[in-house]
Amino acid sequence: MPVTRLASPAALAQHLGREVAVGDWLEVTPERVRLFADATDDHQWIHLDPARATAESPYGGPVAHGLLTLSLVVPMVQRAVAIDGVRMIVNYGFDRVRFPAAVPVGSRVRARVAVVAAEPARDGGTQVSWRVTIEREGGDRPAVAADWIARLYA
Repeated sequence: MPVTRLASPAALAQHLGREVAVGDWLEVTPERVRLFADATDDHQWIHLDPARATAESPYGGPVAHGLLTLSLVVPMVQRAVAIDGVRMIVNYGFDRVRFPAAVPVGSRVRARVAVVAAEPARDGGTQVSWRVTIEREGGDRPAVAADWIARLYA
């Protein structure tokens, strides 16, 4: 998908309440899941043991960590939306995070991005709230639904 380009942080106001971008598909590989498990010390078998996950989990195989999928929000939005004049983006937090569906290891996900709010921040930046839905290819429910709040600095 082509990157959505906005002329400046002020241009966000023209997109309030609307989807502005749909990102490219990203495969959630076994290696990505293993590296995330190593980074977070979360080595639960449902993520890393295909035989046991196939036999015992309700998902029929290994699934990605929900927090791994959530962590993909930031790079997926940054790859889908480019805002001219922004030199730095700071993660301010998340609101209303939900994990409606699991992400089977080996599946592909992408982000749908909408602008919820954009306003001047007290420190001179622009605070933007993105509504991000991470969808799984072929899935009938989102894998993640969250509002990501970021500060943009020119």
